[in-house]
Amino acid sequence: MQKFFEALANVFRIPDLRQRVLFTLGLLAVYRLGAAIPIPGVDAIRFEEFFRRNQGTLFGFLDLFSGGQFRRLTIFALGIMPYITASIVLQLLTVVVPTLAKLQKEGELGRRKITQWTRYLTVGLSLMQSLFIATALQRQGDFVLNPGFGFIALTMLTLTTGTAFIMWLGEQITERGIGNGMSLIIFAGIVAGLPAAIANIYQNTFVTNVWNPLQLIIILAIMVFVVAFIVLVERGERRIPVQYAKRVVGRRMMGGQSTHMPLKVNAGGVIPIIFASSLLAFPLTLQGIPFIANNKWLSGFFGSIRSGEPLYVLLFITLIIFFSFFYVSIIFNPNEAADNMRKYGGFIPGIRPGRNTAEYINRILTRITVVGGLYLAMLALIPEIMIGGLKLQHLPPAALGNWIDANFPRWLLDGLGVTFYFGGTSLLIVVGVAMDTVNQVEAQLIMRHYDGFTPRSGRIRGRRSSF
Repeated sequence: MQKFFEALANVFRIPDLRQRVLFTLGLLAVYRLGAAIPIPGVDAIRFEEFFRRNQGTLFGFLDLFSGGQFRRLTIFALGIMPYITASIVLQLLTVVVPTLAKLQKEGELGRRKITQWTRYLTVGLSLMQSLFIATALQRQGDFVLNPGFGFIALTMLTLTTGTAFIMWLGEQITERGIGNGMSLIIFAGIVAGLPAAIANIYQNTFVTNVWNPLQLIIILAIMVFVVAFIVLVERGERRIPVQYAKRVVGRRMMGGQSTHMPLKVNAGGVIPIIFASSLLAFPLTLQGIPFIANNKWLSGFFGSIRSGEPLYVLLFITLIIFFSFFYVSIIFNPNEAADNMRKYGGFIPGIRPGRNTAEYINRILTRITVVGGLYLAMLALIPEIMIGGLKLQHLPPAALGNWIDANFPRWLLDGLGVTFYFGGTSLLIVVGVAMDTVNQVEAQLIMRHYDGFTPRSGRIRGRRSSF
């Protein structure tokens, strides 16, 4: 613990690093100020009541990435989600569009061009989403004070401008601060809900006595275990040994060293969960359309894929594993890796260079991607069980459902009503961003010959800080 506080003190001893940290905290404070500025023309109290009834739809998904600002309809209600969507779309298009693939290989100039296109696409998506939100607000309830074209235009302008400002904040943090700006903005929005969650746990335990102290200890133990499990898997990687042959370049002998190729267990990060959640949120959003609500078959089908239903769980797990493979196939090409290895005289011991190497890498990548997909699926289902449970009693036939309802524990079927960050997208983002930011700060400390936060940094002994 003493080493941690010494490293934290060293962060503020270095002028450049101190300036970066304070700049990042200042811009995050500006972002949080937007949470207190509502968009004009909406009754916020009525909308929050409407939001509670539709929390499992696309509205709830957007609220996660806006840090709870969507339910309050602030100027930052769209959050950073349009930018994330635009970045993912352009990243996927680099596989099928030769122009984007060529730009991606041009280094800094190509990266700037793709970033510029991402900004344009973000503004376009923000306009589309804000138009959908403004239209839905007018149709779904009576919380719009002055409905009409003026309200739609003002809402589109306000939400799009808010998203563009958030995008600018994120880019400034990435360039002049510490850590990834977009990730830190999402991190700040999620962590802002921690005090309310802690207050909810305190009320359930000591005020309303919904939980006894033993249940509280079990819940906290589960939380610590899940966080530790995420850290373990996120740092996990499969290292493939690579040997480079010796070769003569001019008068110098090059190569001959041994290294490894790291393959992360969860290479896709949180993106598979985002894709799966967004796809499953659309049917619940469409359920409010009168044509679907009045159709018995369609309304029954959409009702069977509500959160916690058996069909929803099955589709959720399947989509997460599918998108894990899909995203990994985009960001990593075994054939290209094998070709690059052969060009520089590298080989995997016991494996022939070329096609055999590509097949070997692909086989290992497939195995660890299955593990990573199952890990994400299990992590995403934890909050489903903790909050609302798994509705296994709804499985057909009715006799099986009745037997499950009579014999399975109620906490599994009905949940515990715990609205805390025990898993899923939010906890994965919080832990992942925290680890990445700490690693960047530690790299800055080690580069200046200071001790870092982790024991591994002790290889470079640094100066000890004192006040």
